Amino acid sequence: MEAVQGAGVVVTGAGGGIGAALARRFAAQGARVVVNDLDADKAKAVADEIGGIAVPGDASLIVAEARDALGGTVDVYCANAGVASGGSEAAGEKVWALAWDVNVMAHVRAAHALLPDWLERGSGRFVSTVSAAGLLTMIGAAPYSVTKHGAYAFAEWLSLTYRHRGLKVHAICPQGVRTDMLDATGSAGDLVLQPTAIEPEAVADALMKGIEEDRFLILPHPEVAGYYQARAADPDRWMANMNHLQQKWETTE
Repeated sequence: MEAVQGAGVVVTGAGGGIGAALARRFAAQGARVVVNDLDADKAKAVADEIGGIAVPGDASLIVAEARDALGGTVDVYCANAGVASGGSEAAGEKVWALAWDVNVMAHVRAAHALLPDWLERGSGRFVSTVSAAGLLTMIGAAPYSVTKHGAYAFAEWLSLTYRHRGLKVHAICPQGVRTDMLDATGSAGDLVLQPTAIEPEAVADALMKGIEEDRFLILPHPEVAGYYQARAADPDRWMANMNHLQQKWETTE
């Protein structure tokens, strides 16, 4: 792909799961890839596998180091690191704070660090791994659902604000993906996500197609478009249906 070949790409949370699949696919397309993860050993393992550069650490704080590692220029930044925080409104303050920090504010900080250079040269690509929960919701996971809505809203805002200045933004919104994060969703994930779960490589496929077609919203599960339309067209009916799903889940607990 011309848009990717030779590009300097950063993928956060790339020690496994979706992030590792994205890093592998970018490298296969000829990009120079920085692999970021909190787990330094995992970051190094993926980087060694693909001929990339490991830059471990907090995704919020690695833009400058990643830029240096790529020779001074980041062309594509994949804000992929996330936390799947379950619980209700009663989840602890620390749970909510972590979800906000990783799922939303890490994206904001990265954009703040990247945009001056991108706007000056008139090009840059920001990829946000959101979730279908950011378009819809997820039962049993208030912190996750709320902050993924925030991640989607921020990606949308970036796109509408800067697209005429050369910024391209992509929001990836899959449902279940067979990763450790899905395993951690427990019985709610078993009910809602596992039946249609896809492999991380399918998410990478969807992103590459979305980049090629220059699309903002990328849906590895195409059926999510129909759910999103139904939600917008008749919110009360949609929420009644979701509440039925909630009740079904409660009977399995």
